[in-house]
Amino acid sequence: MGITREDVLGYHLGGKIGLRLVKKLGDVDALCKAYTPGVAIPVKEIHKDPAALRKYTAKQNLVAVVTDGTAILGLGDLGAEASIPVMEGKAVLFKAFGDVDGWPVPLNHCRIDGKNTGKTDPKRVIDAVGAIAPMYGGINLEDIAAPACFEIEDKLDEALDIPVFHDDQWGTAVITLAGIKNYCRLSERDMSELKIVVNGAGAAGIRITEMLKASGARNVLICDSKGVVRSDRTDLNDKKREHAVRTSASTVGDALKDAHVFIGVSVADCIKEKDVALMASYPAILAMANPDPEIKPDAVARAMGSRPYVMATGRSDYPNQINNVLGFPFLFRGALDVLARTINIPMKLAAAEALAAVAREPVTEQVRKVYPDADMVFGRNYIIPKPFDRRLFVEVSYAVAEAAIKSKAAPAIDIKAYRTSLEERNRQRLKVD
Repeated sequence: MGITREDVLGYHLGGKIGLRLVKKLGDVDALCKAYTPGVAIPVKEIHKDPAALRKYTAKQNLVAVVTDGTAILGLGDLGAEASIPVMEGKAVLFKAFGDVDGWPVPLNHCRIDGKNTGKTDPKRVIDAVGAIAPMYGGINLEDIAAPACFEIEDKLDEALDIPVFHDDQWGTAVITLAGIKNYCRLSERDMSELKIVVNGAGAAGIRITEMLKASGARNVLICDSKGVVRSDRTDLNDKKREHAVRTSASTVGDALKDAHVFIGVSVADCIKEKDVALMASYPAILAMANPDPEIKPDAVARAMGSRPYVMATGRSDYPNQINNVLGFPFLFRGALDVLARTINIPMKLAAAEALAAVAREPVTEQVRKVYPDADMVFGRNYIIPKPFDRRLFVEVSYAVAEAAIKSKAAPAIDIKAYRTSLEERNRQRLKVD
């Protein structure tokens, strides 16, 4: 891609989002309805019946994109102000792919010292989000450093009656699981027999491990900057200790011997050719550090020689991009539509299965027009759908909604009618595009 720094800054001039009116305001009659005196009527209705809030306000389709700026992309702790372009970008993706209205909520003074320095204070974030929650139908947590992000998500999810989802944890995990499901098909292996090495024990690495285990994986080794997360280590936090194992392997190189899958959510160039050369036959290497992967595709190609393998990264200029935009817009679309109180593990597993299934289907003409040069036939270079595949709006959203109802996270509805409504909405969106 020939995108320059000037191109990017020019694109961001004036920001990327703004207010869109969904009701016309063209005469006095409309003004009286929109504000005084008419607005007093829905105010009284909501006071009388709090459930009417979703009916008479934008809450039903509005998601807060919340951050304290402690873990922005791969750039680290740059503060709430610097996070805003990312939060605006997230709002753009919410709307463009899921037709969800997202709005940035960058939080200052949520650090331990109460200023905009130091580590995240989970209680301050929880209190702040709880205070703004009445306006929103869902909370998308973003770029909040581990381990505070785990406590923040867990406590907010328990306290609020709307979905709370930390995309850096679960979004990456859902897309990764979809890729591994399709790798199992290609390699003719069952999830339960895979030896999987996850390099990176932060938010994404921990949740990827949990999702893999929920899907049947039995042999998952996590590595952090000090090596394999082993049960004999005394420096582990609670989340790491949950997944610590007894093993003689000390380094990520040790762990990769005879491994079927490598999943990297860590740092650039930390894996060597000799490490992947020792992996099992037909391995999968998902090197997702951004902007530079743990090992570059050309290095993997040299290490593999003529051996078949699957390679994926977080970049759009290589095949098999593991990109969170494949997940969060549709997870929230399905959850919001059925009034889900949470986005639970069954809903996440359903999203991963739906994503994997779309990649196995022949691509549509609409997708080919967007990606005219891409090889999009299910196989080792195409295990994950493309973000602009409009089928995702229906398939993933529907799968999430169905799982929400089956798991009692949402009230029962006519699920067939819901799918029909998604298909019609998608047709209308395609016409606009």
